[in-house]
Amino acid sequence: MENIYLYMIIALAILAVADLVVGVSNDAVNFLNSAIGSKAISFRTLMIVASLGVAIGAIFSSGLMEVARKGIFNPGEFMFSEIMIIFMAVMITDILLLDFFNSIGLPTSTTVSIVFELLGASVAIALIKIGANDAEDVSNLTKYINTGTATKIIFGIILSVFIAFTIGAIVQWISRLILSYNFEKKAKWVGALFGGIALTAITYFIFMKGIKGTAYAKAIVDTVNNVPLNNLLEWGNEYLGTSFETLEGSKGFLEKTKDLVKFDGDTASLTLRGFLEKYVLPIVSISMVFWSLLSYVLMNFFKTNIYKLIIVVGTFALALAFAGNDLVNFIGPSTGAFQAYTDFMDPLINTQGLSATKFPMDSIGKKVTTPTFLLVIAGLIMVVTLWFSTKAKNVVKTSLDLSSQGETKERFQPNFLSRGFVRMAMGMSKMTSYILPESWQRKIEKQFETPVIALSKDKTYEMPAFDMVRAAVNLMVAAVLISLATSLGLPLSTTYVTFMVAMGTSLADRAWGAESAVYRVAGVLNVIGGWFFTALSAFTAAGLVAFLLNLNIEIMFPILLVVAIGLLVRSTIVYNKKSKVAKAEDQLQKTESSSVQGVIHESADNIANVVKRGNRIYTNAINGLAKQDLAMLKKNKKNIVKLSTEIDELRDNIFYFIKNLDESSIGASNFYINILGYLQDMTQSLEYISKVSHKHINNNHKKLKFNQIKELKQVDEALENLFNDTNAAFNSRSFEQIGDILENKKQVFDLVSQKIQVQVARTRTEESSPKNTTLYFSLLLETKDLLNATMNLLEEYHDAHDASVKPATISIEESTTVQEQPEAKTKEVKTPEAKKPASDTPEKKPTKKPESDTGEAGKTE
Repeated sequence: MENIYLYMIIALAILAVADLVVGVSNDAVNFLNSAIGSKAISFRTLMIVASLGVAIGAIFSSGLMEVARKGIFNPGEFMFSEIMIIFMAVMITDILLLDFFNSIGLPTSTTVSIVFELLGASVAIALIKIGANDAEDVSNLTKYINTGTATKIIFGIILSVFIAFTIGAIVQWISRLILSYNFEKKAKWVGALFGGIALTAITYFIFMKGIKGTAYAKAIVDTVNNVPLNNLLEWGNEYLGTSFETLEGSKGFLEKTKDLVKFDGDTASLTLRGFLEKYVLPIVSISMVFWSLLSYVLMNFFKTNIYKLIIVVGTFALALAFAGNDLVNFIGPSTGAFQAYTDFMDPLINTQGLSATKFPMDSIGKKVTTPTFLLVIAGLIMVVTLWFSTKAKNVVKTSLDLSSQGETKERFQPNFLSRGFVRMAMGMSKMTSYILPESWQRKIEKQFETPVIALSKDKTYEMPAFDMVRAAVNLMVAAVLISLATSLGLPLSTTYVTFMVAMGTSLADRAWGAESAVYRVAGVLNVIGGWFFTALSAFTAAGLVAFLLNLNIEIMFPILLVVAIGLLVRSTIVYNKKSKVAKAEDQLQKTESSSVQGVIHESADNIANVVKRGNRIYTNAINGLAKQDLAMLKKNKKNIVKLSTEIDELRDNIFYFIKNLDESSIGASNFYINILGYLQDMTQSLEYISKVSHKHINNNHKKLKFNQIKELKQVDEALENLFNDTNAAFNSRSFEQIGDILENKKQVFDLVSQKIQVQVARTRTEESSPKNTTLYFSLLLETKDLLNATMNLLEEYHDAHDASVKPATISIEESTTVQEQPEAKTKEVKTPEAKKPASDTPEKKPTKKPESDTGEAGKTE
C-alpha cells in the first residue's frame, strides 16, 4: 500500500512543474501589461528585466510554505493518507482551473485558487471523518477547518476591486491634470518630482513585499535591552506605534508582532521587516528626496526619460515580489506532500511504525522548507515559461484591450449591468458639468486633450495602448496598495490590485469613451465574475476530487491523473487550433488601396474567400438536412457566424479607410462600401439558411421528403457551379469572366422559381407537414436573396473594372493627421451602412432574420 504514496509523490513532482507553467502564464499579466501597453521599452528588454526579477525573487525566496495555508486546516487532525489525498486533489484541480482561465484569456489569482482548493479538499475529508465518527457532527468542523478564512478572502476580493479601482482612477486623474499628454515638454522639476514619488513607492514595495517571505525579513537590525517585562504591552505599543489591547492570544501583541520584534528575556530585537514598518515615514521621506534629486540629475544631465526608468524598475519590482512570494503557491503542496512522506517513512519520527491511515501529521503543522536547488529549478521554469508561453500573451492581451486608449476589437458583449453603469457615469458627468465653472472645465479639457501626430498613409502603425504616464501610475499605485496591505495584514490579491488599478486609470484617462465604454465595463465585470467563479469552482472541484480519491485511492489516483493529463493535453490542442485559425488563409483581409482599380484587385481575395466558404456552408446545410445530421448543422452555424463576424469587422473599419483616402478617391470608398454591403447580404442569407436548417432538425421535426431533398440538391449543384466559376475568376483576377457568369444568371433564378412553383403545387395536393412547407419555402426564398446579392456584387465588379487602368495605391510621401491613439493599429476600416445602386433584381433589406421557432414562417407569409 505504501508504494501508492511513492507514486503519488512522483506524480506531484510532475504536477508541480505543470502548475508552474500554467501559474506563470496567468500571473505574468501582473508585471508585464504596463510595460507592454506603453511600449516604453522593447519587448526583448522587458522580458530580460522581468526574467531577472523572477529569477532573483525565486533564488532569494525562503521557500517557506504554511501547509495550513493562512490557517485553513489543522494538519494534526488528519492522518498521512488523508493529507496526501488533500494535496493531490489540490494540485490536480489547480492545474486544470488555471489552464482554463489561461485558455479563455482571463486573469485570476493563483493565491485565491490554491487557498480555496485547500479549503475544499480539507472540508471534504473532514466531513468524511465526521460522518464516520458517531461522536461528532457538523459543528465539529471547526476542529479541522478555520471557517473564517473563506470570508476573509472574499472580503479581500471585494476590497481589492473597490479600493484599487478608486485609488487608481483618482491618482491617474490628478497625474494627467498636472502632466497632461504633453508630459515630456513639462519643466524638468515636474518630471523629477513625479519620478521621486513613483520610485519611492516602487522601491519601498520591493522591500515590503519582496522580502516579506524571505529569510532577510527576520534579520536583526536593532536591539533594545532592559525591556520592562511587567509592562510589556504598554512598552510594545509605544515602541512599534501599535494599539493592541491584549498581550497574549491570537489577536494579542506577541502573536501579531512576532515577525517584527523578537524577545529573548528582557532583550527585544527589531527585525528588518519591523524596522521598515516602525520607521516608514522617515524612510519614505528620505527616499523621496533622494529619488527626486536623482531623477532631476538623470533628466537634466543625462537626458534620461524618467518615465521609462519608472516602468523598468516597477516591472522588476512586481516580478521580484511575484517570484519571492507566489512561488510556493505552485510548488508548496508538492513539497508539503514530500515532507509528509519523508516523516511517515522516517523511523525516528514514525517510531511506532503506524500505518498511513493512523499516522497523524503534527510534524508538518508549522513550516515546510523547500531546498534551494528546487527553488532555482522552479525559477528557471518560470523564466522559460515567461518567454515562450502563448497563453501568457493571451491573458496580457485581455488586460491591454480593456485599458487601451483607442479602438480595439472588443471581446466582450455589453449587458444590462454594463449599460447601467455607463448611464450612471454619464449622469454623474453631467452633474459635475453643472457644478464646475466653465473656465475650470475648459482648463481640464485642455489637459486631457490628446496630441496629434502625422503618419504616412501607407504605414501600418501600431500605437501603444496607453502612454508612459499611465503605465507609471499603474505600477506606482499597485506598489503602494500592495505594500500597504502587506503592512496592515489585509488579504489583498496582487492580481486583483494590478488589474483593477489598470482599469481605474483607464477610466480616469478617458480611455472608455462613448464608442467603447459598455464593452469595456462588460469586460471588467466578466473578469470580476471570473474571480468569484475561481473561488467557488476551486472549492467545489477540489472537494469532489478529494472525495473520489478517498473512495479507493489505488484505483482513483491513476484514473484521475490520466483524466487530468488528458484534459490538459486536449486544452492545449484546442487552444493551438484556435490560435492557428487567426492566421488561417481563409481570414478576410483589410483593403488599403486608394483607387477603384486598386480596391478591386485587393478585395478580390476576400470575394473568393467568401464565395468559397459560402458555397461550403450552403452545401453543408442541405446535406445536414438530408442526413438529419445535427452535429454538422451545429458546426455549420458556427462557421457562418465566424464569417459574418469577419465581414462586420471590415465594415466597422470603413471609417478609418475613408479617413485615409485622398479627395480624388471618393469613388474607391463608394465601391468598397457597396462591396461590403453585398457581402453582408450574402452572409445574412447564409446565416438564415443555416439557422432554420439547424432549428428544424434540433426540434425533431419531420424529415424533408425525398423529392424535396432531391430538388434542393439540384439547386445546390447549380449554386456550386456558380460559386466555383466566381471563385476561379476572382482568384485568377480574370474579371472578364464575370460577364460570362452574369449571362447565365437567369438560368439559376429560373431553377429556384421553378422549385417554388413545384412546392406550391405539392402543398395543394400531397403535402401534410406545415413545418416542412415553411422550411422548404424559407430555404428557396432565401436562396433567391443569396443569388440577388451575389449577382449584384458581380455586376458591381463588372461595371467598375477597367483592365486598361493600373491599380493605384497610397503614396508613401503623403500623410494624414491622426490622433495619437492605438486605434491606428492597422488600416482596417469600417463604416456605416451605405445604399447600393439599384439593380434589375430585387434586393432584400439588410436586416437580421427572426430566430424564433415561429419566425421561419415569416418568409412565406
